[in-house]
Amino acid sequence: MNAVTNPPKLHDCRDAFVAMLERLGAENPRVVAVCNDSVGSSKLGGFKARWPERLVNVGIAEQNMVGVGAGLANGGLLPFVCAASCFLTGRSLEQVKADIAYSNANVKLVGISSGMAYGELGPTHHSIEDFAWTRVLPNLPVIAPCDSVETAAAVEWAAGFEGPVFLRLSRVGVPDLLPAGHKFVPGKANLLRNGDDVTLIANGTLTHRMMKAADLLAAEGIEARVLNMATVRPIDTEAIIAAVRDTGAILTAEEHSVYGGLGSAIAEVVVAEAPAPMKILGVPGIFAPTGSAEFLLDEFGMSPAAVAQAAKDLIARKPGRAPTP
Repeated sequence: MNAVTNPPKLHDCRDAFVAMLERLGAENPRVVAVCNDSVGSSKLGGFKARWPERLVNVGIAEQNMVGVGAGLANGGLLPFVCAASCFLTGRSLEQVKADIAYSNANVKLVGISSGMAYGELGPTHHSIEDFAWTRVLPNLPVIAPCDSVETAAAVEWAAGFEGPVFLRLSRVGVPDLLPAGHKFVPGKANLLRNGDDVTLIANGTLTHRMMKAADLLAAEGIEARVLNMATVRPIDTEAIIAAVRDTGAILTAEEHSVYGGLGSAIAEVVVAEAPAPMKILGVPGIFAPTGSAEFLLDEFGMSPAAVAQAAKDLIARKPGRAPTP
């Protein structure tokens, strides 16, 4: 049996989110859900069926939705505010800033279908700016789990954390990379593969592509370190500095603009603490066109083969290294 004939099972991280949310809801009557006419896309149907009085659907009114979440938190409840990430962050940014982050409200913001998961709906529905918009806000941890295991663990952690959280989830199926029972630690990267030639860093839907790229590189005798950096803020400074020290080059990839996202957060550390060759893969500062998420990621140079080639090009920039053919 091999990976070609038996590909890994793909999981929609929304399923892990709602399963954990319902578990938390059964344990804690303070848990409530708020959405913007997105019961279906947020997969809140089961939660609604069990506790209809604990689901608030404000309709297509995202600013109100965030304000309602803040009010519920102020009243002692534990709200999970769920909406497509493009609208939760883009339409409601002022409310996220003032009502949630500035007020340090105990609200869990859940951006569904992030990145280019709504690919066929085009640029208005792509959410490739949400890291940049949210990670500059004080008091707001920004988290993009890489698989269903990490999603469940991050939701459980968020429920126990006193303060606001932004969880960025996709609807695109991904394989599980982390072991069952994984405990989420904010600001801590996960070492998925060790290596000393180059470091590949990603989160969300790009992490498994980095693992595939590392396999391609290994077939050529190049050992890549792979880090899953789910927490964009706070960033794991120690892991980044160690990666530079041990491998001498960092390649990042994200389902986001190359400006202001994960790569930018890592570059801030590299420039200040450990200068080294680095490249950021992502959407190159344009409105991404219409197309499936898989097509768009490939189109923007984030197929496993393209990532592997970018890593080889980066290795060639390391001091004292000859270009790799």
